[in-house]
Parts: sequence; structure tokens; C-alpha cells
Amino acid sequence: MKKITLLVAMLFAFHFAQAQSENLLVEKALQKYIEGSSYSRLELLESAFTKDATLYLTGRGGQFKRYTPKEYVSFFKNAKKGVFNGRDGKVLAIEVVKDIATAKVEIAGPERKWVYIDLFLLKKLDNEWKIISKTATRTDNK
Repeated sequence: MKKITLLVAMLFAFHFAQAQSENLLVEKALQKYIEGSSYSRLELLESAFTKDATLYLTGRGGQFKRYTPKEYVSFFKNAKKGVFNGRDGKVLAIEVVKDIATAKVEIAGPERKWVYIDLFLLKKLDNEWKIISKTATRTDNK
């Protein structure tokens, strides 16, 4: 009985460690997004997404629109590259199921004058996590 209990405990520990490892890899992909958008590092930002990712966002004038990663990255093209632009990102939650994941990230603007919650879908492709979809909503009552 002790051997079975030990075996079950070891299997549980292995699965837990593996799940934690995947969460860290998902967070690494999210950090590419956060750092790329916070420092206008366009190549890093674009590398967080699959080429055919879909971003569903409310644009200027309140229009709900679908964007490509290239269109989204272009929002940051006029900012100083490598200089912190005030966007502060924090990963709030990650859930991994085999080769797919969901994530919730808070993005706050300069001195928290605006706050968004971003929701992401990610997929593990060629042993690397990539964002396949994103949407966001503003939560600071503006």
C-alpha cells in the first residue's frame, strides 16, 4: 500500500510540476506582449502572436473591429523604441489545458489613468506558446 501511495504522490507531483512549467511558458509569451507594447519593441510584440491571430478591440470612435497582429503592432510605431511608455502589464490568471491556454492580463496606462483587462487565447505550436486571439475592455469607468 505504501508503494502505491508513493507512486500516486510521485505522479501527482510530476503532473503538478509539468503544469507549472507550462504556465511559465505561457507567461513568457505574455511577457513578450507586455514588454513589446510597453517599450514599443515592435518585433518582440509581433512575435507574441501567430501570423493569423485575431484581435477583437474597440477602436477609435467606439467601433468594435477585428485587427491583425500587424495592424495592432502599428499602433506603437510612432513611440520611442526601447523607452517605457507608461503601459504597465500584470498577468492576473493563466489556465492551461494540454496545448491551449487562456490568460487574463491587466494593462494600466500612465499613472493608471486608464485600465484595461485583456483576455487571450494561446496555442502551443512547435513547442512554443503563441497568442491566437485577444480582446480587451476598459475597466476604469471612462
